[in-house]
Amino acid sequence: MLVPEGLFYTKDHEWARIEGDVAYVGITDFAQSELGDIVFLDVPTVGEMLSAGEKFGDIEAVKTVAEAYMPVSGEVVEFNEALESAPELVNASPYDEGWIIKIKFSDPSEFDTLLKAEEYKESV
Repeated sequence: MLVPEGLFYTKDHEWARIEGDVAYVGITDFAQSELGDIVFLDVPTVGEMLSAGEKFGDIEAVKTVAEAYMPVSGEVVEFNEALESAPELVNASPYDEGWIIKIKFSDPSEFDTLLKAEEYKESV
């Protein structure tokens, strides 16, 4: 199970990577392995302001559908369009090419409530 340092994690298996005033968000390696082969992502929230813990989309795998939640509050500014034609990137590269959304976060202090890599490893 890959758990890169320098990212922030939720107990619901999302991760966030800060780059300036935006954060890239995806699901963890653990989450994608539990879901199995991902075949479709539905993110109807681009342009919306959402609070930490709110659902931002659905991840459809061969045998199940999972909900994805905001790690911190902010505006969903972009969906990873590469996932429209290649949703399997979430399985192959969950922390790089398989990021799901980009958000403009509204309160940087909310990252303090998320798990660091070692804490996330201990939680799974």
